[in-house]
Amino acid sequence: MRVLVIEDDVELAEAIGAGLRRERMAVDVAFDGVTGLAAAQVHDYDVIVLDRDLPGRHGDDVCARLAADGCRGRVLMLTAAATIEDRVDGLGLGADDYLPKPFAFAELVARLRALFRRAQPALPPVLEAGGLVLDAARRSASRDGRLLELGPKEFGVLELLLAARGRIVPAEELLERVWDQMADPFTTAVKVTVSRLRRKLGEPSLIETVPQAGYRIGP
Repeated sequence: MRVLVIEDDVELAEAIGAGLRRERMAVDVAFDGVTGLAAAQVHDYDVIVLDRDLPGRHGDDVCARLAADGCRGRVLMLTAAATIEDRVDGLGLGADDYLPKPFAFAELVARLRALFRRAQPALPPVLEAGGLVLDAARRSASRDGRLLELGPKEFGVLELLLAARGRIVPAEELLERVWDQMADPFTTAVKVTVSRLRRKLGEPSLIETVPQAGYRIGP
């Protein structure tokens, strides 16, 4: 899951970002509405955590613009105001969910994952191919009964390749979905991660490299 956090409280924004990265999410952070909107228009985020009271450009304006642009990412709006009217206003602007401050971090994570599931095509809870079994909910993967010790990037790449159901996934798409905006577009991170995955998965090799196109795991 790739998440954008737009929050002007720097300490809170960085704490949310650090916590979500521990939950194996790729996270970008913006501290004002102008920067946040620009990031959301450039990158393909799964979920956007949007504070309502932002400097530069109000969260309401950012939310409305994202809705008008047909943004694919789901929007979770944050605010210190917790009245029913505030929640109705936020949802009316195009937000998909609403969470008043202060909030429990565990609830934020649960809501983000729920929004992510709603945004994705229906997939089996467990993905399988060639003796490989990946359980996204339990964050576990195994092959032929052997538990695989995967890092966050390895797990994310493997999950996307399995979810593609045989479709070729370009390296650029893997970089966009699994890494964050700090990743160098010319980096070899995807190639290195796929190489590590192949070693951990063992033989016969499951991940196919399609020259000039990307990677895939056959159905």
